[in-house]
Amino acid sequence: MPDIQQQNASSERLSRLRVYLRQRPVTLALLTGLAVLFFLFVTGLSRLYRDQQKSLGNRWFERGMADLKARRYDAAVRDFRGALLYSRDNYSYQLNLAEALLGMKHTGEASAYFLNLWDRQPEDGLVNLELARIAAQKGQIQNAVRYYHDAVYAVWPSQEEIKRREARLELIDLLLRSNAKAQAQAELIALAENVTGDPSHEQLLGDLFVRAGDYEHALTEYGLSLKADPHNVKALAGEGYAAYELGQYRAAQHYLHEAVKRDPGDTQSAERLQITEMVLRMDPFRRNISVGERNRLVAEAFATAGQRLEKCAVPDGDGGNTAGVPSELSSEWASLKPQITQRGLQREPAAAERAMDMVFRIERQTSSNCGAPTGPDLALLRISKLHEGNTF
Repeated sequence: MPDIQQQNASSERLSRLRVYLRQRPVTLALLTGLAVLFFLFVTGLSRLYRDQQKSLGNRWFERGMADLKARRYDAAVRDFRGALLYSRDNYSYQLNLAEALLGMKHTGEASAYFLNLWDRQPEDGLVNLELARIAAQKGQIQNAVRYYHDAVYAVWPSQEEIKRREARLELIDLLLRSNAKAQAQAELIALAENVTGDPSHEQLLGDLFVRAGDYEHALTEYGLSLKADPHNVKALAGEGYAAYELGQYRAAQHYLHEAVKRDPGDTQSAERLQITEMVLRMDPFRRNISVGERNRLVAEAFATAGQRLEKCAVPDGDGGNTAGVPSELSSEWASLKPQITQRGLQREPAAAERAMDMVFRIERQTSSNCGAPTGPDLALLRISKLHEGNTF
């Protein structure tokens, strides 16, 4: 009897086990399904939350961009800070916040943002440009030059060539203001290689080469500008000035005359044209003039230099020697004076060379000691630069 009961109990347990094993996959499937549904629900909620955060951030950002465009910098700063509450590491939000802070003259805080952005994307053109401007404002010229160079060769999202050219132009302006003319000339030559042939760009390059003291390249750039636009008054004036500084007075006369004719209010070009015409008229070394004309010019130049010497000479306390120029120069001029007449030069042609040598020495000395010359004295000083070492 006990054996039968044991057998029945075992059979019952086996039956329950079979039922359990049949039900387990269903239960596991149900639990798995519930877990998947829960995961999808949580994921959906998370996505919905992120979308909402993104939407709110974008809304603040758009408001900030509108305020930034309208130069309402304080409002823009609040807007961008609001946007960053919903996306703290958003690069664009931080970049525009830094721009708004610059607009408010909060340079230190803006600089901190730009440096952080530079660490993240050192090839960003705008970030490098703003860091260059901040460094230049602080007088950190070396850092400014480095950041400007990075901006020139950096990545720009649009109008890449225009942005690079503008960055290089700012760099050149900084170098010129810092009197780093050799560096500025190198940058200008690099810039000139990429100019598209726009006459206004060529004229601007000419102006910058003039500021850098590179009149040869300035002459080239102004010439290219005038080739495309022969009536560009600024290019005419610039070409005339570059030729004037290079001692190419025939060319200078032509271009300066055209510039003044087209713009009578250009007093600088008018003054340079006047000196240019004096140089051409007063130069006794020019070719194809008669001996008599040469002697007349030498005598007039000698008299002009003597007047300059007299005005420059300042008597000392005893009324004897002069303080403005060496006294021996005055004595030398006085001793030579009787010979420097047209008749005297005709009798002794070699005196003309001595006379012009003295004229040039007087004009150079007085230019150093008594201020910049004007009129005929300036013309003679320029003639001296043309003919130093020349003989008749």
